[in-house]
Amino acid sequence: MVVFAGQGDARRSMDLLWRTEGDPPSQGGPGPRPALSVDAIVAAAVAIADTQGMAALSMRAVGERLGRTAMALYTYVPGKSELLDVMYDAVHAELPDPAGSGDWREDLTTWAGSALDFYVRHPWVLQISQARPVLGPHEYAALDTLVRLLYGTGLDPRVVRRLTGTLFHFVRGAAQTVADARRAAAATGLSDEEWWTDRAGLLAEVAPDFEDRFPHVSRLESESSPEPYQDQGTDTDTDADTDAGEHVPYLEREARRTFTTGLGVLLDGIAAAGAARTAPAR
Repeated sequence: MVVFAGQGDARRSMDLLWRTEGDPPSQGGPGPRPALSVDAIVAAAVAIADTQGMAALSMRAVGERLGRTAMALYTYVPGKSELLDVMYDAVHAELPDPAGSGDWREDLTTWAGSALDFYVRHPWVLQISQARPVLGPHEYAALDTLVRLLYGTGLDPRVVRRLTGTLFHFVRGAAQTVADARRAAAATGLSDEEWWTDRAGLLAEVAPDFEDRFPHVSRLESESSPEPYQDQGTDTDTDADTDAGEHVPYLEREARRTFTTGLGVLLDGIAAAGAARTAPAR
């Protein structure tokens, strides 16, 4: 499900994103209940989206989490659309801002790995289309950080502009695969290994001439490692987002390996483009 941001009242959303107005006075009655605030409402909404998914998010659910009615929230946030904009921007404050080692490749590698983990922590963010940004301060800060790192490559600003989109798309795509891999077992009732074992056996039965029909795929599977349908056990080297020693699903391990390899090749290409730009003309 793709969700488009910026569907609420533009003025109210921008005021909330940039905090041009303070929180309204507390409407709470007597008793020890803490006063509501925009930040408290956003935090509760993010917690619901993180643990239950976007489908569970509603003003009523947020109110219940805070021990209030949905109506009590509308004094602070006019509706779900505006709340979604502020949620999306708020979590982007977690995106990394490498201090700068002087090595653009090292800094971009650090940024990409941390950004991958950010999206995996908040998989609902991946459902929000990048076609229409929310134009919030944290979203801009994340963009500003990546642009700063890319300027370190020495590439033409027009290339830097396009590479920002390339890197965000690359990281989001990899994170989507990791997030899906984590949900697959619970959604289907089968582990990755069980699913692959069942399907691999049937594939050999229904397509006995598989190697003849798909010679290049067959060659790749025979020459590459690890074996595609085999449980390789715990692999913590490629699992930066789980506790050491915890079993990592096969699909997640492969997604993280693919991310590492793809990022390396992408950075090789950036390095080559930078070298070509600075090479003396013949």
